[in-house]
Amino acid sequence: MINLKKIVGHKLSASDGDIGHVKDFFFDDKTWAIRYLVADTGNWLPGRLVLLSPYSFGGFDQAEKQLDVNLTRNQIENSPPIDSQRPVSRQFEENYYGYYGFPAYWQGGMTWGASDHPVTGRWTTGESFGPHTYGRWDDIHLRSAKAVHGYKIHALDGEIGTVSGFLADDRKWLIRELVLETGHWYAGKEVTICTS
Repeated sequence: MINLKKIVGHKLSASDGDIGHVKDFFFDDKTWAIRYLVADTGNWLPGRLVLLSPYSFGGFDQAEKQLDVNLTRNQIENSPPIDSQRPVSRQFEENYYGYYGFPAYWQGGMTWGASDHPVTGRWTTGESFGPHTYGRWDDIHLRSAKAVHGYKIHALDGEIGTVSGFLADDRKWLIRELVLETGHWYAGKEVTICTS
């Protein structure tokens, strides 16, 4: 498992060059699946944030602090832009998944549609993957890991700490545990609690 907080700032490398660094993650607050990595494109595409799906993730080199992305710079540059002032909509996701030709995670009964993990490979842009299992305008429950950092966690008998990190399975891209700073009640230690 990897701590998402420790990946923020790591380099991102497309198949033909650097594309920036990791800025944040968006996860589904119902399934705990990491749906997107938010890439800060730096000087390459100044002022632009890009969403990258785990479908595109390649190898992760912890020593080099680099995540490889199985896309080209041109594909990323021409991808649907996000509005950083608005939540990610289903309409955006349909355009995004259609652009890359990824199988839509909301089509099927498993965490990643027809699979329990984001199956990597080659897809045909515009390929149809069957009917939607819920409507276009449904709330898709995406949350920013950065925004949730610091949220208070309450047990049945009171507050136990604040969120200080997320431990994720880097195959299924699911958050398995929350890291909590306990404060004074438990000598300021960090503890983890399971998300399922």
